[in-house]
Amino acid sequence: MTKYNVYAIGAALLDIEVAVSEVFLNDNVVEKGVMTLVDEARQAQLITALNKKNNLQRKKSGGSACNTAVAAASFGASTFFSGKIADDDDGKHFVNDLVEAGVAFHSAIPENGITGKCLVMVTDDAERTLNTFLGASELLSGKEIDLEALLESEWLYIEGYLLTDHARTGLVSDVVGKAKSAGVKVALSLSDPFVAQIFGDNLRIVIDDGIDLIFCNKDESLAFANTESIDQAFEALANSAKMFAITDGKAGAVVFNGSTTIRVPGVPTNAVDTNGAGDMFAGAFLYALIAGYDLKLAGELANESASRVVGKFGPRLDTEDFVSIKEKFGI
Repeated sequence: MTKYNVYAIGAALLDIEVAVSEVFLNDNVVEKGVMTLVDEARQAQLITALNKKNNLQRKKSGGSACNTAVAAASFGASTFFSGKIADDDDGKHFVNDLVEAGVAFHSAIPENGITGKCLVMVTDDAERTLNTFLGASELLSGKEIDLEALLESEWLYIEGYLLTDHARTGLVSDVVGKAKSAGVKVALSLSDPFVAQIFGDNLRIVIDDGIDLIFCNKDESLAFANTESIDQAFEALANSAKMFAITDGKAGAVVFNGSTTIRVPGVPTNAVDTNGAGDMFAGAFLYALIAGYDLKLAGELANESASRVVGKFGPRLDTEDFVSIKEKFGI
């Protein structure tokens, strides 16, 4: 019997989101528009610089897979998240926020260390730039996996960021194998172009274990196929998973299920912050599949949800937003 609709695994990070200028990024030598792994000292340096400027800040439980679990739960799915935190104030904030969002959580007994944090810097053009200190999440291990909950789930959802480390790749491969043996479907987000560009071998290890659904944006799909041709990227994805969804911002999305290709138009919006758009798309899409809706509606629901999160500051929507979206689609 299925207890959870989605079991997500990823980096447990406290998101610190701030509005910044292009000048701030340039002055502090921050590469715009990508995720960069940094050490604790570098992240602290940036936070100190931001505090001096009194930038708008908000803290939320985060990490890509965590955001997707929250999105699916907000639509009504039962979700579970596994990640590693530390026994500190940020770890407590993470757990409290996640539980409040309706997501079940499992971590081994917190050890000494520091809960990871993702500094999300958003410029006026709505582009998000991530500087991530993994902290305790870098030590994610089998202790953080609740096998009973996993085997009682309908979907396993994995963020590609986990595959930037050989040990975590081995863990993910093992978890995928257990899930597949129990009939649990597996979804994978490519997360960022650099994951495919630099850690393609790790990505292939997990994909070869058997992936049912891949989520990616256009740039990630091109990096995955090592090509500039979207047709070649399409073919590479079709050979790697039973189903995939490629998002392309305001141009919409393309969804493929092995036999049918559906192009979903974009939803016009006044972009404020692109952080969390892909995570929201995945959460809404999975919810629609779980609820038994067809591929077209799943793509439309996901696009609508992603466009709304882009239209506001932060990676989450409010309860009334989810109510409004469900009313619009009559679900």
